[in-house]
Formats: sequence, structure tokens, C-alpha cells
Amino acid sequence: MVATPTERRVWQRYSRRERWTRFLLLLLVVAVLSWAARDVDIFWPWVWDAPAQIYSLADRMWPPDPRRLGEIVEALVETVHIATLATFSTIFVALPIAYLAAQNTTPNRACLWFARFVLVASRSVNTIIWALLFVAIFGPGVLAGILAIMCRSIGFVGKLMGEAIEEIDRRPVEAMEAVGASRPKVILYAVVPQVVPAFFAVIILRWDINIRESTVLGLVGAGGIGVILQGAIDTFAWPTVATILCGIVILVLLGEVLTGWLRSRVL
Repeated sequence: MVATPTERRVWQRYSRRERWTRFLLLLLVVAVLSWAARDVDIFWPWVWDAPAQIYSLADRMWPPDPRRLGEIVEALVETVHIATLATFSTIFVALPIAYLAAQNTTPNRACLWFARFVLVASRSVNTIIWALLFVAIFGPGVLAGILAIMCRSIGFVGKLMGEAIEEIDRRPVEAMEAVGASRPKVILYAVVPQVVPAFFAVIILRWDINIRESTVLGLVGAGGIGVILQGAIDTFAWPTVATILCGIVILVLLGEVLTGWLRSRVL
């Protein structure tokens, strides 16, 4: 019995056009990676020598020096205060912007694009860059760190809350509008109750992130544990650096445990 052309056809996952498209995309990715690797100026002898340097640095850092432990603990507490105050301040700025950035609550297109521009601008600038700007304006200190963390957090909180507002059930909103409720009452009784769980989840998560980010602000003079860390590095006090790094790790772990407990209690 002779097989028909249809029966002789072998099943293939991709058509010829799809295979060529995937092949060309792969070539494009390889070309871009090769271009990027060629333009990155890497001094390869230092790369091969890195394991020996890591061992040497670890040997100089051990054992940690606890003589400045009290000062380090105070700086860690200051770091937590920076993260907490910045997160709390973010709420009052990010929530109105999130309301304007949500398509189902914004008054008009101009407000929508203005709010989204603010959110994009906030996320586009790294925390260290914000800190450098505020140190130049207000001088070194905790205030510059708080403002830097706040400006960075606005984009994160505003974007996630705006998306949460866009996903609300429209039926409670329409019901209140149908009975003539004012705009503030619609927001308070139809929108806010639906986004409260997302709000607490986002704020707790952002506070945890802010603790991590505030540990490096002192490297540019914006307060926190980074000030002592930078001083220890500059003076080659490697045992003190080890103590500071251990303190930062413990602080981050405690923050992780606390945020996990808060999420389980609130959500």
C-alpha cells in the first residue's frame, strides 16, 4: 500500500519560517552580547587574580572587631529610622499619584500622563543618585537619606497601587454613583476598601526594601550605617568592616522576619 503525501508528512514543532525566525533572533542576541562584551573594558589579569584577593581580604577581615559595636548598633538603628520615616512619608505622596495614574479614577488624560511621568521619573533614578542630589541641596545627614528613599519609593508604591486601583470591581463604584454619592465618598467607601489589602502588602514590602537600600546611603553622606562603613573602608579597618557587614546581614534578616510576620497578621 502506497502512502499518500499527507501520510508521508513528518510532524514538526515549528514551520520553516518559524525556525528561520528563531535562528535569526538567536544570531541577533549573540551579536548584541558579543558587541557588549567587546566594548566592556575588562582587565582580565585582575579577574584571574580575584580568588587570591578574596582570600586575602577575608583573612584581613577575620576576626571581626567588636570595639565599635555600640556605635555600629546606633548607626543601624538610625538606618531603620531612615527607612521607616521615608516609607511613611511616601504614603502621602504616592497614593494621590496612584489615584491619578489609574485609568478608571483619573480625572482626565493630562492628569493620567502627568502621574505616570512622575512614577517613571521616580523609578528611573537610582537611590544613590537621589541621595547625591539631596546631599548637594541639604548637605550631608539623615534628611538627605530620607528624601532620597522617599523619592525612589514613590514610583514603586504609586505604580503598584495604581494597578490595584485599576483592577477593582466597578459595581460598588457604579452603585454609589447611581445614588448620587459625591466623589470623595465614592473613593472612601467603594475604592479604598478594595485596595486596602494591596496597600498594606505594598507598604510592608517597600519598607523591607528601604531598609536594604538605606544601608548604603552613608557611602555618599546621607546618614545611616554606610557612614561608618565608608570610614572603615577608607582607613583599611577591615575587622571593623566585617563587624559592620555582620550587623547589616542581621538587620536585613530581622527585617525579613518582621515583614513576614506583619504580612501574615495583616493580610
